[in-house]
Amino acid sequence: MFPKNCWYVACTPEEFAENPLGRMICGERMAFYRDAEGKVAAVEDYCPHRGAPLSLGYVEDGHLVCGYHGLKMGRDGKTRSMPKQRVGGFPCVKSYPVEERYGFIWVWPGDPTKANSDDIPHLEWAVSDEWAYGGGLYHINCDYRLMIDNLMDLTHETYVHTSSIGQKEIDEATVKTRVVDGEVQTSRFMDNVIAPPFWQANLRTKGLPNDQPVDRWQICRFNPPSHVMIDVGVALAGNGGIDAPEDKRANSIVVDFITPETETSHWYFWGMARNFKPEDAALTDAIREGQGAIFAEDLEMLERQQRNLIEFPHYKLLKLDIDAGGVQARRIIDRVLAEEQEENSNRIASVSA
Repeated sequence: MFPKNCWYVACTPEEFAENPLGRMICGERMAFYRDAEGKVAAVEDYCPHRGAPLSLGYVEDGHLVCGYHGLKMGRDGKTRSMPKQRVGGFPCVKSYPVEERYGFIWVWPGDPTKANSDDIPHLEWAVSDEWAYGGGLYHINCDYRLMIDNLMDLTHETYVHTSSIGQKEIDEATVKTRVVDGEVQTSRFMDNVIAPPFWQANLRTKGLPNDQPVDRWQICRFNPPSHVMIDVGVALAGNGGIDAPEDKRANSIVVDFITPETETSHWYFWGMARNFKPEDAALTDAIREGQGAIFAEDLEMLERQQRNLIEFPHYKLLKLDIDAGGVQARRIIDRVLAEEQEENSNRIASVSA
């Protein structure tokens, strides 16, 4: 169900600042910690002695110590030592390519020989002083592809987010979807509308009137394996919309990293990057709180949707024009999966021969 030869956001550094972190990524249990040089390490969350989770242990001299009987594990998955035991014959556990970049920990759950850190997408908003970012993490019990569907079709905002970002004009706007260089782009433009509450607040923050008509836009961009960036904003009507001068608009990038856990659960790293008042930490906190509440509204809907799909397997889902972004994203995922499966089959065949 999920490609493995790719980079996923696994966690943030704060999550294992004090103790090792155990997390399942793409069906594989991993333990994250820092070695003696302060570099992030990721190994299979399994002690070869008695099968205890290594993430329940602690770090000592850069090694991950099992909290059950004191076995010490290196970042390469090899046992380094164990009290009063010879460990030369201990089997290795898996280790995973891992990188720390842009405030996230990225992990490669597939073939380690194929991992290339240059393939981690560049995030300009994460390295520029002109941008500020605030975000969080939700664990959601649904197929990660349902979240991609949700983010590539924002029609649901009218109904799920009525008090924050939803408005009837979203339904009325024409949806356009295209695939450009492997990226799925779905766009909506709404001219001469009244901004919903969330964007009224952002207009006020920039010193702009919030009771005048605006031109609003939403451009959703999916890139495999499961990343969605959404260019969103409003500009005072008649000033060029998305091309309006900075002093006539308020805009942001909605950041969505969706990392599969199992076939019916995922880790959702959400956030918003903005290029106005980046130095205002209080504003970052306020936007984070508001955005977190908005995404929490999606959580129940998605989990109940997953439950229905399991309980009613005989029904087929409809595909409408508003679903085109999600459909194209799934086609790309399916193609990547097929390529991985073909590579695995060829490798097995060559070994057997």
